[in-house]
Formats: sequence, C-alpha cells, structure tokens
Amino acid sequence: MVIQLREIFQIEGMHLPVDYAITPEELAQVRGYVFRTPVYVKGDFHNRAGIVTLRYTVSCTLDMVCDRCLAELSKSYAYEFTHTVVQTLHSEGEAYDTYLVAEHDSIDMNETALSDLLLMLPTKMLCREDCKGLCDVCGCNLNEETCGCRK
Repeated sequence: MVIQLREIFQIEGMHLPVDYAITPEELAQVRGYVFRTPVYVKGDFHNRAGIVTLRYTVSCTLDMVCDRCLAELSKSYAYEFTHTVVQTLHSEGEAYDTYLVAEHDSIDMNETALSDLLLMLPTKMLCREDCKGLCDVCGCNLNEETCGCRK
C-alpha cells in the first residue's frame, strides 16, 4: 500500500491514520515464513512542528516448526515501530537507517512494515523458552518423555 504524504509534509498538526491488512497473496513473496493470518498494520503519520513521525504496530500469526523439538505450532507476534519521515536526505553523511525517506512524497507501507517485522522476528523459533529438544540418540521429544539413552 503506497501512502501519499505531500499534504502531511505541508500541514503542521496533521494526522494521517494507517489501518489495513497485508493479504496472504502479498505475503507469498516472503520466504522462510508461513503466515496463518494477514499482517495487520495500524498507526499514524503525524506532523508535529514540521517533523513527520510514523508510529505503528505490526501484528501477525505464524505457523512454524520448533527448531529444537520439531513440534508444529502457531505463534502470534506484535511489534511497535517509530520512524522519522523525511522527503530527502540533505547530506551524504545521513544514513538511510536513521530516517525513512519518502521519495516522491510517498511511502510503500507494505515494504516498510514487512521489513521492520522480519528484522524483529526471532531467528530461532521455539515452542517455549525451555524447550528440551530431541534426544540425539533415539529422537524422542524430551519435552514429552524421558529416555534412557543419555545414561
């Protein structure tokens, strides 16, 4: 979803709400994750004293396999993000990761939200923090049973 920001850059005090879902069809391009639900994006752009800020929440539910015990599960995630939005960078020293640049006075919210979300998701998916995993000898799930292999 491309958001046009020309007006908000010009009017101090203006709010521009954002509330939509990124559909499963649009999520098909994301590799390595299986989304059970659409990715929900909710927040707003706000021009305060000439500085445009984007504050929003991204939430979703993923179908996954635990990296330790191989159990299948669904897990929900929600993260909050804040970005300062600028029309252009004024010097070579300013980093793109410091500001969100609205080239041609627009932002691709899908790209921004998915990028932020993927950077926040854990790299190791676990069914629970204290997951014991599988026995390296017999392969039983050590969360559900104990085996005599490790004696």
